[in-house]
Amino acid sequence: MAYDIIGDIHGQADKLHALLNVLGYVNRDGAYRHPDRSALFVGDFIDRGTKQLESVMTVRRMVDAGCAQAVMGNHEFNAIAWHTPDPLAEREYLRPHGGAWGEKNRDQHSAFLKEVSDSPSLHKEVIDWFLTLPLWLDLPGVRVVHACWHDGYMDALRPHLTPKNQLTPELMVSASRSGRMEFRTVEGLTKGLEVRLPDGHTFNDKDGHVRCDVRIRWWESNATTYRDLALMPDDLRSRLPEVALETDSRSRYDEVKPVFFGHYWMTGTPQMQTATAACVDYSAAKDGPLVAYRWDGEPVLNNDNFRRVG
Repeated sequence: MAYDIIGDIHGQADKLHALLNVLGYVNRDGAYRHPDRSALFVGDFIDRGTKQLESVMTVRRMVDAGCAQAVMGNHEFNAIAWHTPDPLAEREYLRPHGGAWGEKNRDQHSAFLKEVSDSPSLHKEVIDWFLTLPLWLDLPGVRVVHACWHDGYMDALRPHLTPKNQLTPELMVSASRSGRMEFRTVEGLTKGLEVRLPDGHTFNDKDGHVRCDVRIRWWESNATTYRDLALMPDDLRSRLPEVALETDSRSRYDEVKPVFFGHYWMTGTPQMQTATAACVDYSAAKDGPLVAYRWDGEPVLNNDNFRRVG
């Protein structure tokens, strides 16, 4: 099977339709289809953009028609948690609605909520569909996960998931409790791995928040230092010490087959991270392109196979 792995959409339906057209997909019988290929979506269909439901429904119709597969991103996980009542807190939800955290959560989720607020039944329908999305895909020749391929986390989670690597409503509860194994592992797969920066080091993230923790390049198997592994702008990364991480939670990628992921808001010309790892998120929701990789079975990736629109 030949696959087109498509990056984070974030409500950018126009870019999605344009990219599918560039890739040779035709909208027929309600879904975009290709005579010889199938699409793999890395998650994060919602939040930020102006066409939330159109983005979700485009992907959903392709999945339902057998023209695509998709994994859950952290924004889909957050949407489920926002919608799900907390069984241990009256009038509260797994993703808090009240207080300072609630204000921040609502702001991040506002574009999606705006489109579903007048239709509770549609809101629930979309949330129910999000819950059908697996956390990862391990297909013949290729793998897909939203943020981090971590064999250790997957092994720990697998006994609690459905046979298709999906979360259950019960698992959503434990995965929303800080300190639980389920929280740590689901967060790692959907948000990546973070480490505490050395004392005295902070940086501002893409939304202007001051961070003391930094996501790391888990795909860099041979790197060990903060400077080499920190996923941050080069000018900030160059200020970090060349000392080994105090805590390294990585599970070294085995490179048995290529792995594709999104989440990291890359910029510049799309390119593979290693010979067997590639990010397809190039900030489509912040004026960047929507990116896809055309995979034709090659065990070693090729930068010439990236496509982009926008």
